[in-house]
Amino acid sequence: MAASTAAQRIAIMSATADECFVDAEGWLPSVRQVRSPHVDARPVGTTIDLVVIHHISLPPGEFGGDSVERLFMGTLDVTAHPAFEPLAGVRVSAHFLIRRDGSITQFAACDARAWHAGESRFLDRERCNDFSIGIELEGTGDIPYDADQYHALVRLIHCLQSVYPLVWIAGHSDISPGRKTDPGASFDWNRLHMGLGAGRLARPF
Repeated sequence: MAASTAAQRIAIMSATADECFVDAEGWLPSVRQVRSPHVDARPVGTTIDLVVIHHISLPPGEFGGDSVERLFMGTLDVTAHPAFEPLAGVRVSAHFLIRRDGSITQFAACDARAWHAGESRFLDRERCNDFSIGIELEGTGDIPYDADQYHALVRLIHCLQSVYPLVWIAGHSDISPGRKTDPGASFDWNRLHMGLGAGRLARPF
């Protein structure tokens, strides 16, 4: 569990005047919630200090629809599209998905371990799922992300930083080099860092 108490779980999204409430388990009532079964407990005493940025679209390059949600819920019909066939039996999730219009869905409590990073290493630590929050952006990595997505991502990170001791940020490609490429060349890291403000999160790559 994060180094915080239920009484501390009122965070102000500094990019706006809106309040973002995070409950005692790490759920954000202000966003849509779809509770994935693909989660488990973090190791006792874990400090949640890393944000991992991903991209996802199902089928690849197609946006909208409910295929990503079905994947995270374990209900994706893998016979519905040829691109889904390799996903048979795959059990994955993320804490958050940010759609092209900036809308956010939460699939896992932040205090829980979502299954988003897989085999991974950050600096001298392996198993990044243990200590990270995974945020999926609806995208492909070669199509520019929408301005609404950057805006929502900044607001979400500001909110989470007010509750969790987040220090670091990385792409999936940073923690799983050679295996993953997301969020891809089209993700504008400078734009994100400018939105977050100086000193908010470091990417040591």
